[in-house]
Formats: sequence, structure tokens, C-alpha cells
Amino acid sequence: MTTRSRPPMRIALLAFVLMGLALFAATRLPAQAIAGHNSNAPVEFDADNFTLDDRANRAVLSGNVIIRQAGLTMRASRTIIDYSDAGALQINRITATGGVTVTRGNESARGGVAVYDFGRRIITMAGGVTLNRGSDKLSGGRLTIDLRSGVSSIGGGSSGSSDGPATSTGSNGRVSGSFRVPDSN
Repeated sequence: MTTRSRPPMRIALLAFVLMGLALFAATRLPAQAIAGHNSNAPVEFDADNFTLDDRANRAVLSGNVIIRQAGLTMRASRTIIDYSDAGALQINRITATGGVTVTRGNESARGGVAVYDFGRRIITMAGGVTLNRGSDKLSGGRLTIDLRSGVSSIGGGSSGSSDGPATSTGSNGRVSGSFRVPDSN
């Protein structure tokens, strides 16, 4: 006689292990793949256009922007890079807009806007967010990825911003998703 140590839904959630799910936590999952991300690694970029505003300590990249850091890739139509210059350039924040995709390995997150805060080591995405890992998928309004702990949260609404009303992709501002359940045979 065999006994199951975990209910079937728990097994499905553990199998999902996506880029980590922390703010307005509707679902909490461990994200082992992102937990080891080195946010101190060099940042590389490609874009159609580059504008540097030294007085504002800001660089604007536009047109097919691709930003890479230690296996993490961010794609967007436009990004603003805020930096400080105390003898050496240090990136403080990247704000990406326009069809933003963040990928690492077989995991990806998509949304309308993403902010990568280097000091806090947190990536926040909002606006019709979808997370994918293989055939597993979650949808919601706001995603926060904590690169230190590897834990992320997804919520139905994109609240937490004073820019306007909360929006979501799930019905009634809820998180929705689908998980592939492993065959136990």
C-alpha cells in the first residue's frame, strides 16, 4: 500500500516552479530557476536607437530593445535606464514599456510594463501579465519577482500604482491559470 505525501494539486503547483510569484500574493510558488540570478552581472543591450542624457543620469533605448544579464533577457519597445555615476556607472533601475517579455531558460513572463529595481533586486510587471513555464500558464494583472529569494507573486489586479484604476486579464480581477499534471503511471 502506498500513501501520497502531498495532495495532487500541491504536486502540480510544485511542478510549476516559475520565475518566482510576492506583491498582492494570490499564489505563492518557489522559483528555483530565478533564485540564483546574479543581478550584479554586467548588463548588455541592443536597440535601434540610443539617447544619453548625462544631466539626468538617464539612457533611453528604443526600437526592438533587448537587454541581457546572466541568462535573463528582457525585450521591449522602449526602455529607460536610470543610473548613477560615482566614478563608475551603476544602473539603478530599468523601466521597460511596450510588449515587455522577460525570459530565463524555459520560463517567460509577458506584460505591458516592467520595472527592474537593481537596489532591491526586484522585477515588477503590470498590465495583462502572463507567466509560462513549459505548458503551465498563469495570468493576472501584476507580477513581482524577488531575485534574492526566488519567490514571486501574481495578483489579479495591477493595483499598487497611483497611475489609474487597477486592470487585470483574469475575470473579475482574479488570477487564472492552467497546470499540466504529471502522469502517475
